[in-house]
Amino acid sequence: MPWSKNDYPASWKNLSSDVRNKAIEIGNALLRDGYDEGRSIAIATDRAEKYVDGDSGNKTEYHVKSNDDGWGLVKEGSDKAIYKEETKEDLLEKAKPYVNDHDGILVIHKGDGEVEDRLYDN
Repeated sequence: MPWSKNDYPASWKNLSSDVRNKAIEIGNALLRDGYDEGRSIAIATDRAEKYVDGDSGNKTEYHVKSNDDGWGLVKEGSDKAIYKEETKEDLLEKAKPYVNDHDGILVIHKGDGEVEDRLYDN
């Protein structure tokens, strides 16, 4: 169940409103990505606290971009794809857990190269 400013896990009640609001945002994104509720709460709490405390400046960005062969996941500053897939959806299934496990930021591009979304930017 998605969380809101009025309905969130009890463990977030003592967080500052800035941290709690960021945790809600991150937690909902993790739930949409298929993480179980308990893990989502723990990850969202940690990342929200780091975000509000300013500890996110050293995160690596990973980009989902179209290429000649379909779609590729590329680490910022590199030309070599970590994963390649024919469709964007197939690539995102691999990219999301990879970037989350590497505590990075996932930047998703449209086919024309324009940025569509940023995930785990916390």
